[in-house]
Amino acid sequence: MMAARLATRRYLQQRRGDAYVDASFSVMVADPRAKALGLTAVLQYKGRVLDAMADSVALLRRSVDPKDLALFDELAAVAQQLSTLTFRGPGNLSVSAYRERLDTLAREQERLEGEISARSTAFRQAVAPITLEGVRQRLPADAALVEWFRFHPFDPKMKDEKTQWGAPRYVAYVLRREGDLSAIDLGAAQDIDKLVSDFRVALSDPARSSYKEVAQKLFGKLINPLQSSLSGINRLFQSPDGALNLLPFAALMDEHGEYVAQRFELTYLTSGRDLLSLATPATTRGSPVVMADPDYGQSTSGPPRDIGLYRSSDLDRSGLVFTPLAGTAAEAKALQRLLKLGAQELLTGADATEEKLKGLHGPRILHVATHGFFLSDQQVAAGALQPVSFGTETPPLPAGENPLLRSGLALAGANARRSGESDDGILTAAEAAQLDLRGTQLVVLSACETGLGQVEEGEGVYGLRRALVLAGAQAQLVSLWKVADSQTQGLMVDYYQRLLKGEGRSAALREAQRAMIANPATRHPYYWAAFAPIGDWTPLVAKRVGQQE
Repeated sequence: MMAARLATRRYLQQRRGDAYVDASFSVMVADPRAKALGLTAVLQYKGRVLDAMADSVALLRRSVDPKDLALFDELAAVAQQLSTLTFRGPGNLSVSAYRERLDTLAREQERLEGEISARSTAFRQAVAPITLEGVRQRLPADAALVEWFRFHPFDPKMKDEKTQWGAPRYVAYVLRREGDLSAIDLGAAQDIDKLVSDFRVALSDPARSSYKEVAQKLFGKLINPLQSSLSGINRLFQSPDGALNLLPFAALMDEHGEYVAQRFELTYLTSGRDLLSLATPATTRGSPVVMADPDYGQSTSGPPRDIGLYRSSDLDRSGLVFTPLAGTAAEAKALQRLLKLGAQELLTGADATEEKLKGLHGPRILHVATHGFFLSDQQVAAGALQPVSFGTETPPLPAGENPLLRSGLALAGANARRSGESDDGILTAAEAAQLDLRGTQLVVLSACETGLGQVEEGEGVYGLRRALVLAGAQAQLVSLWKVADSQTQGLMVDYYQRLLKGEGRSAALREAQRAMIANPATRHPYYWAAFAPIGDWTPLVAKRVGQQE
């Protein structure tokens, strides 16, 4: 929620400098107390905005006060109007009238979020102290937390304030259930960020083998320095920062050609602090729900582009048209058999609507197979966002646009930008944050780029993955690039088969990935490394009391 985020940011601006100083000393001073101080500062700093936002939403949903519930309903309605208007375009409105309406809705959303923040104790919870030992005790014996942190090193010997702060670097803290804490300076952030960017480009084409060189360079930069601290470790809880939020660690490769996915089970966290909240997940409430193969409808903005082989599309200045995905229909049928879904639990075609998705309350599993998108082409220039074309006009979006409007999923009616009376067929991350996923053990977004978003230092990724945390999901599986339709179908079926056998939510993905690595046809990480498991890593629990498995 924007108001809670802004309030917490003011607090974090004060804490950021302290975290940078403590991180600097933790890698400069060979003293266990300095390392502990550095990691504690990072744990108390990273992801605080998300905590404040999620706590506010959770408190409001649990409230029995009719005023609180009405406030939440009003906020959800405004978020929907803002998202719908943004993606439908101006219609009969002039550019100035369209811009004014967007600004009005954005101000109303901020006002409502301010009221919600004021009525909750979320901010006080967000700044509560976190202890290193508390996090340590939540780690399994064979696991390690790797807390990555991008910081500006502080040099107290320099008297000039400008020269006291150096160019950004990365540090990795490795915390185990037993043993000493490690703090490893990994080098200049600029070099690592460039390698991450090169790696993502190299992985985008399964016909290219150049990714191996970059994969080994990144392994040397990020994993090799940690080797002595990871002896005997089988599972890694990764809390990335900066560009590392978009890095598929599973695809990094050592000098012998072995992938990280073959060596470790990986789970992503916003902060190592997440281990505290994941220890007491909410009770599951409903049955599994699969939404797939939506009827996107006929486009009103021109002929479709050739995007049918991928579960994504880019909103650019030529507009956007979604084409059917054959793999999602087959995927839905396979999951229907595996999960034993009833008619009300499998939503396809014209039934795969925003309204039905928004009407769900804590499904045990939520699986959505469709086109996903991330608006990477929107750039901030001269203080204003560049507009997205809707085929006729290119109205400017309001400055300070909510980053959760830049990513989303295409559902029934998306091509016509109309689904029912008020929905447009496009579920933005801003709308997804209003879903009721309390008690949902797993959300799988079987689509492209659902793990992308606007990366903010110390705060993670503003996109669908953040929205799902706000909505209350215990764990999620999201993608970091455009995934191929047919291969994704196979990966998902294998993943669910393993889940139903009792494998953990992260372990099942690792084993499905290892099976694809063993197959020459899908060995390239383009096919298997895109999906990242976030949140609770343990096996799914049984259905609520009174239900049969």
